[in-house]
Amino acid sequence: MKKIAVIFLLGILGLWSCSNTKKVARVDSSQQIDLSGRWNDTDSRLVSDQMIKDALSRNWLQNYVKEHDRKPTIIVGTVKNKTSEHISAETFIKNIEREILNSNSARIVQSGSAREELRKERGDQQDYASLSTIKKWGLERGADFILQGTINSITDSNKKQKLIYYQVDLELTDLESGEKVWIGNKEIKKVVK
Repeated sequence: MKKIAVIFLLGILGLWSCSNTKKVARVDSSQQIDLSGRWNDTDSRLVSDQMIKDALSRNWLQNYVKEHDRKPTIIVGTVKNKTSEHISAETFIKNIEREILNSNSARIVQSGSAREELRKERGDQQDYASLSTIKKWGLERGADFILQGTINSITDSNKKQKLIYYQVDLELTDLESGEKVWIGNKEIKKVVK
């Protein structure tokens, strides 16, 4: 009787393990795939691309270059996630920084914890690097502008249908004067059935 019970349990476990196998397929990372309707990598990439293209096409940039005879330096500050879902603001910020750098229209400086790590390394060099390769204090490039923003969402649903609305707002501010030189907005609506 015990042998039959053990064989029966092993058979059930075998069937259960076969039914829980997953198949994974690698796809092109630029391919648009939307499984849940929530914010995803495609949204992050498309929004950052469109917003930075808009920001860099406005008069503030030409005016700055004309007045200072150089590209502006931008620091990307906080982008607050005010949605009810987990959104990686860091991924979105990296997409923004990449778009600005690839445009060759402005410079980017480190912000937040990356800047602190940079300063720590410079401090370590003061004690451990050779004099010919040591990096000096007080020579960091100061930012001319800071880019900050928010990601908001509204969800509406009825039975099995759901609408998710995202609104991304970004502002570029002159660090010396506090003047806002550009405000951008991008909206996304998704219907999930």
